[in-house]
Amino acid sequence: MTGRPHMRSPHFPTITDRPVKATARAAAALVACASLAVGCGVIPGTTGGSGGDTITVMTWAPQDTKATNKPGMPAFAQAYARWVNAQGGIGGRKLKVLTCNDRNDSVAAAKCADRAIDEDVVAVVGSYSQYGDTFLPSLEGAGIPYIGGYGVTNAEFTSPLSYPVNGGQPTLLAGLGRELARDCGPVALVRPDSIAGDELPPLLNSGLKAGGHSDAANQLADERATEYARQSVRALEYSTTNPSNAGCVVPALGDRTSTFMDSFRRAREEYPDVRTATVLGNVDQTVINSTGGASTYDGSYITGWYPVASDPRWDPMKKVISEQAFGDNRIDPADAGVQTTWIAYTVFKKVVESLGDGEVSADTVRSALNSGLKVSTGGLTPTLRWKFQDVLASVGYPRLVNRAVSLQVVRDGRLVAARKGFIDVTKTLEGAKLN
Repeated sequence: MTGRPHMRSPHFPTITDRPVKATARAAAALVACASLAVGCGVIPGTTGGSGGDTITVMTWAPQDTKATNKPGMPAFAQAYARWVNAQGGIGGRKLKVLTCNDRNDSVAAAKCADRAIDEDVVAVVGSYSQYGDTFLPSLEGAGIPYIGGYGVTNAEFTSPLSYPVNGGQPTLLAGLGRELARDCGPVALVRPDSIAGDELPPLLNSGLKAGGHSDAANQLADERATEYARQSVRALEYSTTNPSNAGCVVPALGDRTSTFMDSFRRAREEYPDVRTATVLGNVDQTVINSTGGASTYDGSYITGWYPVASDPRWDPMKKVISEQAFGDNRIDPADAGVQTTWIAYTVFKKVVESLGDGEVSADTVRSALNSGLKVSTGGLTPTLRWKFQDVLASVGYPRLVNRAVSLQVVRDGRLVAARKGFIDVTKTLEGAKLN
């Protein structure tokens, strides 16, 4: 396992606009892009149609900040470019990857988008930013597709120029709720006292409701706290109210989840056993390794977008890392950001290959994606296909095309598959009360 900075995993401050507003925003963008002669008709990124041309893309993510950092994503994108170019490029065309540091800052995110436009990139691929509302309008105006964002903002599931490869936080929480409904007594959700945190209860409760379970207790916490003793006691008191059915505690505090678990580990000694559970992004294998593994997280359910890192379906990605990353310790194959970047570039490569000897531009890449192109990711996700309005448009997620999650569990300090295959949460989210 290679290391990466300890500012870990996104906290999902993410769903910043409500689904109704998001749907309205998507509709407005659709109108703006309805005619390629107006607004979206000025298309940068043309590379020409003959072999030997260079295709320029960009990957961005925050680095060297005091909040969430994802340096492995741009680092892997550059390794991928070296790898694919060593294989002769994509259809004989060289791949050039530009990177940008969005710094977890809306101004820096906007500057990354401006640079993408200035550099005539054909797509932004495999990126992370908490500021979709800031940069996506700029990409929409330039007609540049955003392929395989991390899924941390509502805008990624509403913009007609966004092509997400996972279901973001909505699918993870809905899937987790469904699983907890099977195995848990009272469920306590410990989440940030913030606008973003307000989005979490209905998503988790949609899964609990689908399994015939009552809503989770909604317990607020300061996302900047340095300890959570009081919140741990409250969660334990609620989750142990039914002595015949052990409850579950779901910490969803992003980078502070580990801080909560430190307090919780001490407090739980005075209470009956309960199970903990959370979603990928609050906890991953690196977090488990750094906080005592089995003693802290053993038995915890965690929902993720993809198979566990030990699954052989990741071997092609690991081959790229071993051949072209040159020991770069920013790139962790167990990091969901790196995994998302691999899948995003897999999609991009297949889009370019579908164009044959034709022109590769932001316009043609977008057109290929909009034409119903189906992309297989080697079993890492269901087959991907994007429509302007997918089945979850009615609840505010018209671009959420991958509604599958994997269920994982921590055993002896390792994340392993708790169930074979994926869990489809389409119907669960359709019944969610998000407005």
